Amino acid sequence: MTNDQSILQRGGEELALVKARDRFTIALENPESEIPSAIEAIDTQSLPQSPLIAVTVASDRLEAIMAIARQQDNIAYASHVYYLADNQATQIYLTNEVTLQFTANTTESQQNEIASSLGLTLSQPLTGIPNTFIAEVNSQATENPIKIANRAIASSQILTAEANIIIHQDTFYRPLDDFYDQQWYLDHNGGWQLAQGSHIDAEKAWDITKGIRSVVVAIADDAIDINHPDFQGPGKIVAPKDFKEQDFLPQPVGESESHGTACAGVAVAEENGRGIVGVAPGCALMPLRTTGYLDDRSIENLFNWAIEKGASVISCSWGAATIYFPLSLRQRAAINRAATQGRNGKGCVVVFASGNSNRPVNGTIYERRWYNQLLNGPTQWLSGFATHPDAIAVAACTSLNHKSAYSNWGAQIAVCAPSNNAPPGVWFPDTGYVYTAPPINAKLPGQGIFTTDRLGKLGYAPGNYTRTFGGTSSACPVVAGVAALILSINPNLTAQEVRQILQQSTDKIIDTHADPQLGLQMGSYDQNNHSQWFGYGKVNAFKAVHKAQKQRQTTQTTINYIREQNNTEVAIPDNNPRGTSLPIQITTSGQVRDLRVTVDLEHEFLGDIELYLQLPSNQQILLQSRTLGARNYLKTAYTLENTPTLKLAIAQPVRGTWQLLAIDRVAGDTGRLKGWSMTLGT
Repeated sequence: MTNDQSILQRGGEELALVKARDRFTIALENPESEIPSAIEAIDTQSLPQSPLIAVTVASDRLEAIMAIARQQDNIAYASHVYYLADNQATQIYLTNEVTLQFTANTTESQQNEIASSLGLTLSQPLTGIPNTFIAEVNSQATENPIKIANRAIASSQILTAEANIIIHQDTFYRPLDDFYDQQWYLDHNGGWQLAQGSHIDAEKAWDITKGIRSVVVAIADDAIDINHPDFQGPGKIVAPKDFKEQDFLPQPVGESESHGTACAGVAVAEENGRGIVGVAPGCALMPLRTTGYLDDRSIENLFNWAIEKGASVISCSWGAATIYFPLSLRQRAAINRAATQGRNGKGCVVVFASGNSNRPVNGTIYERRWYNQLLNGPTQWLSGFATHPDAIAVAACTSLNHKSAYSNWGAQIAVCAPSNNAPPGVWFPDTGYVYTAPPINAKLPGQGIFTTDRLGKLGYAPGNYTRTFGGTSSACPVVAGVAALILSINPNLTAQEVRQILQQSTDKIIDTHADPQLGLQMGSYDQNNHSQWFGYGKVNAFKAVHKAQKQRQTTQTTINYIREQNNTEVAIPDNNPRGTSLPIQITTSGQVRDLRVTVDLEHEFLGDIELYLQLPSNQQILLQSRTLGARNYLKTAYTLENTPTLKLAIAQPVRGTWQLLAIDRVAGDTGRLKGWSMTLGT
């Protein structure tokens, strides 16, 4: 090992570290005092929730400046900064704390004597773990906490010695699906044609919920390829229906039927380690192939099916193929029934695309220069579906946080969501042409939407995915997915309350540019915080889910608790990734609001053991990684407070089989799972 290298004791493992050559940390005796001028700092940065200040210096002056720092009266200590040898993008900062776990036969006086010899003072016991203390480096120490921990672990009376380190937090859930990095609209850190904050902040939302199967998103469209790998998984497909062929297989038939598959992927593509991931990957999909016509009976049948089969959200990326289309009484009533009587009276969240003509969803435009004078002079536009008072009308914005050139607009727009940029147009299927007017000569920058495509060669692109989807057709299922996440964390919300949360949690993007076709400027907000172009703003999944979560916490005060246990003692297979499990059957209905798991386990070396809680949905939550070292007995409780991963179970159904899974990852030592219990709050 070179002088620039060290070893970090962490979770029973040894991690190789490399010293940073251009920075170190200091802690001031008086936090209000100034950094001494004798320290030749190029830059300084305070570390949040810590007394440490990171000091950047010239690399050839590091050791000399650190020596100067240690001589200053108002500097408590100075320490090197390290990088993980295997990942030198990760900086390691040292605090003045070391965790010491002593053997059971070490007396209190011996504990203090050992700590003192290391230059440590035992400051407080570690709650829940016997013979374990948080120790602080004192003035007698001659080494940094990492070196102290390395020396301490060599003692036969110490089971664990770990320096308390600081690294940058990165808790946001990030899927591993192959093409996730190309789904900029979910989350991104900048790049080509990507403005800061032009995504929906999905990763932070997924730290709270990725969606649950009991929340069902109905995608009503031309067809949905339900054989696509991103729509597979237990309970993923719910109540499919083909209204055109009058069967239950809404598969694409015609060459142009790729639209619905793309929309479904945007909203709910399953997180399965391949392909893409939807806004609400944990939610179920109700694929509905429409008749392709908008007669009263077709609309009634469509929405009645969604109500009867338990849809939570209904996503409709379509409208009438005409410039002026008021809804009939029956059509208005069908949508109203869904929005007020669906979900057992709470209402389905009904989401409609606003359209791609760059025209008002309800208003008059003086038209000119249309092909063959198709439209000329004062022309009234109306999209009856998007302007229905129970529908959430969705406009589109680009990866540069500008209005998408095609996006329809008006006072009835509720929110906008990320999509592509392209010329506007009106498609008339009877002629097979898309008409545009007047032409746009300006460039239309912005990235397209990467999503699922029907399998094979007949989709938008060869293969099973497309990177060029867009329109308000794509913005609509983004909003539907966010609505599904809201209902996953707070299923008691009404459809109207979901709408309010969506509108109140938006990012207020502003576009001062003139529209390249009509010359209009409507990218700002009025006194009611509403924009003609963007509605109440661009949806933000994290803000919306967080708001729904807080609303649930303030409205739900009484929690009913269920406690079940399984005390069957079973051996844990040695070095077997399948492990062993004990089930607990819950017959009560409801959703998880609180959770406590207590485990009783003995093993010759607990550092070999991983523990998982498996939910009735088969989702597994890591309770315990291999951080227990040489201990041989574990009887502890995992709660929402001490085990943040358990929050993934919140709002999940309680009914079904829960299992505790114990896995021994290393050969040699053996043990037994003696039982476990679970307390569920509903």
